[in-house]
Amino acid sequence: MIRPVNPYPVGLELEGRRVVVIGGGSVAQRRIPVLLESGAAVHLVSPEITPTLQGLVDAGRIWWQPREYRSGDLEGAWYVVAATKDSLVNARVAAEAEQLRTFCVRSDAVSSGTAVTPAVVRRGQMLVSVLTGDRARTAEARDVVALALSEAAAESPELDETLRGTVALVGGGPGADDLMTIRGRRLLAQADVVVADRLAPQRPLAELRSDVEIVDAAKIPYGRAMAQEAINQVLVDRAREGKFVVRLKGGDSFLYGRGYEEAQACAEAGIPCSVVPGVSSALSVPALAGIPVTNRGMTHEATIVSGHLPPGHADSLVDWQALARMRGTLVILMGVKNTPAIAEALVAGGRDANTPAAVVMDGSLEGQATHRCTLGTLTAVLAEKDVRPPAIVVVGEVAGLPQVLSES
Repeated sequence: MIRPVNPYPVGLELEGRRVVVIGGGSVAQRRIPVLLESGAAVHLVSPEITPTLQGLVDAGRIWWQPREYRSGDLEGAWYVVAATKDSLVNARVAAEAEQLRTFCVRSDAVSSGTAVTPAVVRRGQMLVSVLTGDRARTAEARDVVALALSEAAAESPELDETLRGTVALVGGGPGADDLMTIRGRRLLAQADVVVADRLAPQRPLAELRSDVEIVDAAKIPYGRAMAQEAINQVLVDRAREGKFVVRLKGGDSFLYGRGYEEAQACAEAGIPCSVVPGVSSALSVPALAGIPVTNRGMTHEATIVSGHLPPGHADSLVDWQALARMRGTLVILMGVKNTPAIAEALVAGGRDANTPAAVVMDGSLEGQATHRCTLGTLTAVLAEKDVRPPAIVVVGEVAGLPQVLSES
């Protein structure tokens, strides 16, 4: 019987409990990961399934019966999802579920099941479910709620007590605050102390509670910098005071970010430490400029190299001659000052001076600028365009690909 949706809101505890999903298409693909996250034991019945669902089957995360739905498939289920493309099959599933007094969601007819899937907004440990009588209105309402929570910097209402006395190393991404991970934003919102680099997203810092201590750990190239030993000590000292400390830096903490050194310092002091990977500028900044670091039929390798020491420096660990002989993409980080020497070394080592190259300044930020050139003209372009850090240099055929992204 079709009736108006007037559901009673409730949260289901599905840990270890049998949930049956009938149908292996796009709807099931959306629903099953959330059910697995809740701890449900998912049993899937469908003659065919999507490649993503096949991956879950192969990994042993769900059980699959590769056949059509049969009466009796719902036996012992606590919850059922009818998600086939056949409305008659979905109706049969819903009818059997009702006989078994098992709640059932119908993907094709929301008001014909005995349960309704809400639109969800997640903010850390806080879960907000939105229901209306119409799918489109539900999605719109969910988006309004999500925006309101974001503008209010709302996360979990209270600090997770297990975070006290711990450190989280959070990669902030290439610079734009909306390219920071959800987990990173959630932990940042709960921090008592934030030790931040200058390349870390800055706007989220302005949204923190007024009592949060922000420690400036900027490392300006060839300029002022907070010593790494001092950073390590701040992380340890504040955590020992029972505070939750977030070490926020640009890019990814474990790619030229000294994240392992900081994790090691915490381990030696007996301080629990976790890592939140960040969107690495080495891959994301070229992508934002429309440059793939790999391209089918063009590159079989991409090398990320630090340019903070020039070729020939006694402390350099880079074999520039070996890199010059490689045919793939070379992504140079922290190398603006030494790029002329690097370009010279690559050409001297055998890399063609006509190899396409590009320099991307202020990747992901409002002032992002891309300058395309060749390896041979790279030095002149750096001077002509007055390139300054932060900037990333890409050398390889991919840098010569036509621009296909819309100009923003």
